[in-house]
Amino acid sequence: MTRTLAGREVNPIGLGCMNVAWAYGNPPSREDAVRLFRQALDAGYDHFDTANIYGFGLSEELLGEAIMDRRDDFLLASKTGIIVDGPRRGIDCSPDAMTASLESSLKRLKTDHIDLFYMHRFDPKVPIADSVGALSRAIEAGKIGAYGVSEWASAHIREAHAIHPMAAVQTEYSLWTRNVELGVLETTRELGIALVAFSPVARGVLAGALGMPLVLGDKDIRKAQPRFTEQHWPHNAGLARQFEKLASEAGVTPAQLALTWLLSRGDQVHAIPGTTNPSHMTENLAATETKVGADVLQRAGDLINQTTVSGHRYPETMRATIDTEDFV
Repeated sequence: MTRTLAGREVNPIGLGCMNVAWAYGNPPSREDAVRLFRQALDAGYDHFDTANIYGFGLSEELLGEAIMDRRDDFLLASKTGIIVDGPRRGIDCSPDAMTASLESSLKRLKTDHIDLFYMHRFDPKVPIADSVGALSRAIEAGKIGAYGVSEWASAHIREAHAIHPMAAVQTEYSLWTRNVELGVLETTRELGIALVAFSPVARGVLAGALGMPLVLGDKDIRKAQPRFTEQHWPHNAGLARQFEKLASEAGVTPAQLALTWLLSRGDQVHAIPGTTNPSHMTENLAATETKVGADVLQRAGDLINQTTVSGHRYPETMRATIDTEDFV
């Protein structure tokens, strides 16, 4: 199975490259991360997704070290626009900032072009025409192959696409996060834009990776997310256990059921689960060949959805940076 992304046919399961550098506790050693990327390429992954802020450039550096000697074998995606400076966090998608960020990413990645370059968040301070104009010039210069946006609302996607055709929209999408179904899913289908889903197994919840009691390290970003707090986690953990039972009855792993459900949502949908575990990496990739009946997918969607999950996906401070339509 392949699907189109930025003008290229790729496996719809790509590799999210955030947690080799930060976010979910202690990352792997440099040697293990490099080995993981090489194993992923050998296993059949041909879409690697990173960003300039993942480990303050570390994820890009690791990819540059690991697989750039096989540059033609995969689609490379990265992102710009989020500024992290100690406790200060902001968004800057001004032309000058994005141009400088792109040059830095190219150096870290040890390549002369990035196939798909995203604006990581919507920047209300910068006219869309200015931001898209800067990226279209980067396309003309051959430094990027196509552009995308992450966590943008439908109206802004349409505005940008009218200025210069957009290749992809990246946003959180899984059984337990359905915000794209408020508009973005249909918008991408209508305009012929790929929808790339991050956190497709619900930050590990739908992969059987978390239990009761919940134990998260101090560096784990999930500690600040409402769905993992003492108020909400017991309910959500109960849903996860029921989901694991459903997957077992269907003869697949929980992660494979979650990914199969996601890919069933539209031919334009891709998923980029991240992992530091080679066996999980192989398991996720096999989801493209997993056979699950429509009745099981329906039961999965009825069990885990926006109304059954307890808590918002982000804390209030993060919600302010998200442009994607939200449930009231």
